[in-house]
Amino acid sequence: MKRDYYEILGVSRTATAAEIKKAYRKKAIEYHPDRNPGDKKAEEKFKEAAEAYEILSDPDKRARYDQFGHQAFEGAGGFEGGHFTNMEDIFSHFGDIFGDIFGNAYGSSRSRSNTRRAPRYSGTDLRVKLKITLKDIINGGEKKIRIKRKVKAPGTTYQTCHQCNGTGKVTRITNTIFGRMQTTGTCNVCGGTGEILKTRGQNSDANGMILKEDIISIKIPKGVRNGVQLRVAGKGNEAPGNHGVPGDLIVQLVEESDNYFKREGNNLHYDLYISMPEAVLGNEKIIDTPSGKIKLRLEPGIQSGKILRLKNKGVPDIDGYGNGDLLVNVNVWVPKNLNKEQKEFFKKNFDHPNFQPNPGKSEKSFFERIHDLFS
Repeated sequence: MKRDYYEILGVSRTATAAEIKKAYRKKAIEYHPDRNPGDKKAEEKFKEAAEAYEILSDPDKRARYDQFGHQAFEGAGGFEGGHFTNMEDIFSHFGDIFGDIFGNAYGSSRSRSNTRRAPRYSGTDLRVKLKITLKDIINGGEKKIRIKRKVKAPGTTYQTCHQCNGTGKVTRITNTIFGRMQTTGTCNVCGGTGEILKTRGQNSDANGMILKEDIISIKIPKGVRNGVQLRVAGKGNEAPGNHGVPGDLIVQLVEESDNYFKREGNNLHYDLYISMPEAVLGNEKIIDTPSGKIKLRLEPGIQSGKILRLKNKGVPDIDGYGNGDLLVNVNVWVPKNLNKEQKEFFKKNFDHPNFQPNPGKSEKSFFERIHDLFS
């Protein structure tokens, strides 16, 4: 089981961005491979800290993690399925932090080598909406979606930019009244990528890219809510060049309304209509729920408006804290059209004591039932 990201960095859940960065720098120094050569445990802790920082340093990812925990990223392109496939990816992604820590103090060969080329850059993200049913939410599972994303065309090649020699930046020296001034800016030839197009593949655009149709599998966490966004790392548009990384696919889940069940948090509401003979004599009913069939026993004399609570038969909690309840609202159906014999029966019993309303102390009012429901 994965450790809590806040626990890994040793910070509270209310820690500021500056505190999170400071904590990560401390862990990076402690477990950096250059300080622990050949130590596999230190390397794993280094990767673990990088994973925690990658999530908690991003406001959007942190918010999703705070709400849904690790399930917000599992199977939907979390850290393990994302950009950081090896140690070099981590150094490239967090180059500014490692440059600060190791560039002088520890003389990291990785940091010095990375400064000689442009930083890694990402392709653009793709955003799609995915409709899910109540059954998908209760049972979880996978759904496949079809997308079109930009990829490098076959035959497209790139070469090092001649203007910046692959660094992505150019230095300019100008003479001023105060003397010679040196400024560094983004290369205007390659746009900061350090690479330019060498050969274009057939039917590709100015960057050597084409549109390709892909089928992506999306894991739906149990108990997910409407509007939640799942991030599938690396399934967005590819970046042109040899050193870029693909963008992400961001999937917004849209919960479709159900014809029979109404969701309220993790609880489900269901309107059960029964006949007058069933209300008088009692009966067994079968309710077909998204998670399976449920047998319900109705006691003789059950009243319309009765709410039956079926424990743990609702929606699973996304953080794994059990299930909500299924609340069955009993409604006695009064017929509008009766034949002569049926009418005679009710006329004979019109004033009979058994047919007179007599709620007594055991029967709760509508407002009492609502109070009990939410208390």
